[in-house]
Amino acid sequence: MANTQPATTTAPRKDKRIERDENRGQWNSKSEFILSLLGYAIGIGNVWRFPYLCYRSGGAAFLIPYMLMVILAGIPLFYMEVLIGQFSSTGCTGMFRMTPLLKGTGIAQVVVNAYCVCYYSVIISYPVRMIFYCFFKQVPWEDCSNSWNSDNCVTVSDMGKQNSTDGFTTSADEFFHLEVLRISKDISELGGMVWEQLVALIVTWIIIYFCLMRGIKSVGKVVYFTVPFPYLLLFILLVRGATLPGAWKGIKFYLYPEWDRLLDLKVWADAAIQMFFGIGPGWGGIVNMASFSNFRNNARCDTILIVSINVFTSILAGFVVFSVLGFLSEKSGIPVETVATGGAGLAFVTYPEAIGMLPVPQLWALMFFFMLFLLGIDSVFVQLEAIMTSILDEWYWVRSHKWKLTLVSCFIFLAISSIMCTNGGMFILQLFDWYSSAIAVIVICLVEIIMVAWIYGIKNFMLDVEFMLGRRPSLYWRILWQVVTPVILIFILITSIVFMRTITYNNIPYPPWAIMIGWASCITSVMWIPLYIFYIMIRKRATLCDSLKKRLRPLDWTPSDPQDRAEYEAFRRQRRMPGFMSDTDIESTK
Repeated sequence: MANTQPATTTAPRKDKRIERDENRGQWNSKSEFILSLLGYAIGIGNVWRFPYLCYRSGGAAFLIPYMLMVILAGIPLFYMEVLIGQFSSTGCTGMFRMTPLLKGTGIAQVVVNAYCVCYYSVIISYPVRMIFYCFFKQVPWEDCSNSWNSDNCVTVSDMGKQNSTDGFTTSADEFFHLEVLRISKDISELGGMVWEQLVALIVTWIIIYFCLMRGIKSVGKVVYFTVPFPYLLLFILLVRGATLPGAWKGIKFYLYPEWDRLLDLKVWADAAIQMFFGIGPGWGGIVNMASFSNFRNNARCDTILIVSINVFTSILAGFVVFSVLGFLSEKSGIPVETVATGGAGLAFVTYPEAIGMLPVPQLWALMFFFMLFLLGIDSVFVQLEAIMTSILDEWYWVRSHKWKLTLVSCFIFLAISSIMCTNGGMFILQLFDWYSSAIAVIVICLVEIIMVAWIYGIKNFMLDVEFMLGRRPSLYWRILWQVVTPVILIFILITSIVFMRTITYNNIPYPPWAIMIGWASCITSVMWIPLYIFYIMIRKRATLCDSLKKRLRPLDWTPSDPQDRAEYEAFRRQRRMPGFMSDTDIESTK
């Protein structure tokens, strides 16, 4: 009798699901959710970037391209990200279960946030340092009698009396650059550590840690103070500024319309970039904050409310800034267009110069710098929380050690950002601020909207929203998501690259090797998008075509709540929506 081998049978793989975090948590109230998103969307850029950009780009005429960009790109992207986060209860890596092939985009968001958290934490440590000087009997940027002042120092009131301002620097300029920063000659000269600045940075990170140590439970309480209080300070500064002599001259320069500037493509590009940095789509923070929201929350009303307050805040900040700049011009005799500037120069040089000419300058300086700190720290909360939530979504074993992860993350980012507390630190900060995120975030948004509208499918997405909110979005939203917003994003991407200016700080140019490092910081984030696709291609078990096709199918794209998930799967079968790809399918395509 012949020996026969028993037939080998392969046990079918058990169909697996994504392991949900049952203790992920939710906002205790809708007000916590609204305030957290307001804190994220409204930052220092609303004060030091928008007013100067508005003045430089045509005054009130600039509001036309800016509002069009907000309506046609900003609001649709913001609304889409809120819907994605609310539906899936996942962060910026988990959201790409909608199209797993594009998961590298989520990694890109984490990298961009990591870069931003590093340099942004240093930016908000400057107000901490400046607050310390507000308790001096005389604010040290008022005159030129200090140890750090040079022979070329003049007060701003004397600057207007000079026949030429060439070769002279104001007392506030020398205070910030020679005392606060102790700045080196350029980025190639890193110099030593500015220990006072490092202490300010450590204090900043300690505050961040204690506000984030319990995740959204602590953030939800902190935002009740950090979001409304800056508005109180902003209104006080507005009233004070509007009552100063020369204030209306400054406001006129801020709003005077130059309609011919609307024909300048660069103005439209600036409006688009300001929309991105003002509202904040593409960073993952919106998706992450919405992931803790109630599943049935009315996301459309929240979106319109938050974006409207954001735009209002930017315009209001312009009145606050330019009323004081008008006063500075009146007192010094220097034209408004000469004193007007943006960025760190506005916040830490020009505005303090004007405050120094007021009675009791310590009080107004304290209010201004405390407002800047509060505006900035909310953005760091959301960005750091987005990074940590992405880690928790990917590595299940970390979920029971959340506070330890927060502590380690804060320590790592403190250690990395400490290089920006050196003499050459401001040059490094400006380099990463200039290159690391601007183009990367536009690319991320473009991938996001193509994924939703064209790969997952706009019909499927609108059916998801219909199940979640009980009503399908109108044709207006479909046209924006599928056609208008992608076209605008392509326009923004092209113009951002074409009109990219050569980076300088304080009129000091950067060497070519530094510019290459800047571009590398951009590439090291967006490169994860093609790298992950390439990874899938080389790890395939099926044919290349089948592997890619399966990865374009949604991976367990369901609500996190078991009851909502069961109802949703029945809803999908009823509407004949495409089937999910399970973890089993993924394993068979590796």
